[in-house]
Amino acid sequence: MSQTVDAEKTALPDPQEIARTYAEVAQRASRLIAEHIERQVKKGIAPPQDELGIAQAFMDMMAKLLANPYQLAQAQMNLVWDYFSLWQHSLLRFMGIKTPPVATPPKGDKRFKDEEWEEHFLFDFIKQSYLITARHIHDTVCCVQGLDEHTQEKVNFFTRQFIDAMSPSNFVHTNPEVFRETVRTHGQNLLKGLNNLLRDIEEGDGQLRVRMTDTSAFELGKNVATTPGKVVFQNDLIQLLHYTPTTDKQWQRPLLIVPPWINKYYILDLREKNSFIKWALDQGHTVFCISWVNPDERLAQKSFEDYVFEGALTALDKVCEQTGEKEVNAAGYCLGGTLLATTAAYLAAKRDKRLASATFFTTMLDFSEPGELGVFIDEQAVQNLEQKMNERGYLEGSEMASTFSLLRANDLIWSFVVNNYLLGKDPFPFDLLYWNSDSTRMPAAMHSFYLRNMYMKNLLKEPGGIMIGDVEIDLRKIKIPAYFISTVEDHIAPWKSTYAGARLLGGPVKFVLGGSGHIAGIVNPPAANKYGYWTNPAKTLPASADEWFASAQPHEGSWWLDWQAWVTAQNHAQVPARDPAQGRLGVIEDAPGSYVKVRIDEPKKA
Repeated sequence: MSQTVDAEKTALPDPQEIARTYAEVAQRASRLIAEHIERQVKKGIAPPQDELGIAQAFMDMMAKLLANPYQLAQAQMNLVWDYFSLWQHSLLRFMGIKTPPVATPPKGDKRFKDEEWEEHFLFDFIKQSYLITARHIHDTVCCVQGLDEHTQEKVNFFTRQFIDAMSPSNFVHTNPEVFRETVRTHGQNLLKGLNNLLRDIEEGDGQLRVRMTDTSAFELGKNVATTPGKVVFQNDLIQLLHYTPTTDKQWQRPLLIVPPWINKYYILDLREKNSFIKWALDQGHTVFCISWVNPDERLAQKSFEDYVFEGALTALDKVCEQTGEKEVNAAGYCLGGTLLATTAAYLAAKRDKRLASATFFTTMLDFSEPGELGVFIDEQAVQNLEQKMNERGYLEGSEMASTFSLLRANDLIWSFVVNNYLLGKDPFPFDLLYWNSDSTRMPAAMHSFYLRNMYMKNLLKEPGGIMIGDVEIDLRKIKIPAYFISTVEDHIAPWKSTYAGARLLGGPVKFVLGGSGHIAGIVNPPAANKYGYWTNPAKTLPASADEWFASAQPHEGSWWLDWQAWVTAQNHAQVPARDPAQGRLGVIEDAPGSYVKVRIDEPKKA
């Protein structure tokens, strides 16, 4: 019986299938090589530039490290001792004696989930050898004396990228799952993987764009972004969506959502069961949402100021016109929250009271501690980025997406390298990763302003630090009630940074800390009953994030319920449900609208 099963597992694949795959690989490879040579000839063969200053950072690190030979020798001795312990451990395991491991992966490290990493002494040795080496490399370079803080952060970040890339899980002969699949299919998985690799380069127009999900499995308005509504206004930058009510009565104040322009808005409307927009409708809110245009070179000169005036302020005007109301609740997500705060400060300076409350999802207003994104933002990096943007008029969305992926490389890069290229499998259809791959461009003028004035100079937190029209922006003048929700594992907007920004506002602020990260912690419907959140009953925010957390109270479930109680406490009045088709603005088209459907990663047609 077992011999039959083994024979079936190792049976040779269909020769016709092999021939077809070989032919497809050869055709794709030859075309891509020809296209690459043509591109290089057109732009002139030039050596790669160190745009992020990585080489210089590591040269500085090595100079400082070599200046302290005792520290380096001590690190080498520690490494030798750990390897000696590992050899002893492996020898005892080979003899059938159980001993505790010398090194173990951190909890939740999915790279080593296959049981062979534990049960087979050779793979266990490879795993522990990697973990020991990785730890010693990191410990050696993480705290080199004499390095400035930014250089040290850059060294730490790119050392981690190297360590992650060299994981034995990323190679055929040292990954037990890949090794088994290669034996079972007689290498057919690697051939399919090569075909997948060439496909991804082909669809990336010469650049490797790792496919994270089956994009053909989704269609906007069909199985994602499905909440019914109407586009009731549009200009060069936005379409304004007004959603169809799901209740007979609605709260008098409409809710305007300002999503980040760096991503598509439908992260808040992926599926009915986890759609914040659908849930807000079910709670009786009149929901409006901005859908940003996916800009090209024609909008190169659109500025941050334009995003305030033609985006957030225009949307506010149109919400009031559509509903006839004079007060609006607004919510901004990430960069959308930064824009909302700027808009709120502008309105406060103009004594415009239409904005009644503001909610900020994972929003930074104080950029003094930007987290690992700061590695990519210094004068040299921004100058090189500006040169690229000025040549084509925008920042390519895939470049920013790649940056975000590097922050979680094992989850967002290497896991797909193993699945797609080593195992030869197609990625699983997943709506969140479909959204994640739906990148957006950014106009050159706007993005340059944002990087320099927010991240590099941190001027938004300074009274009068930036000007919008004739107004000096001062966040302290925002007196309306504000709700800040951040997440404890956020790698894009670290919660302690968002907390510092929350303290800049001049009105009553409630700060809430959710579980999980930048996306999962926000898209956390009550029905899922996941993650939980913390609140602090203090009437004023303590001076530091650590002080706030020390007296915070944990709660189970979703912060959505806490927000609903907070926002409805601001105004109890209700009105008959508002049908977007009956509003004063008229209807342009059905939601989700046409702006959101412009993708920049459509496969190249052969």
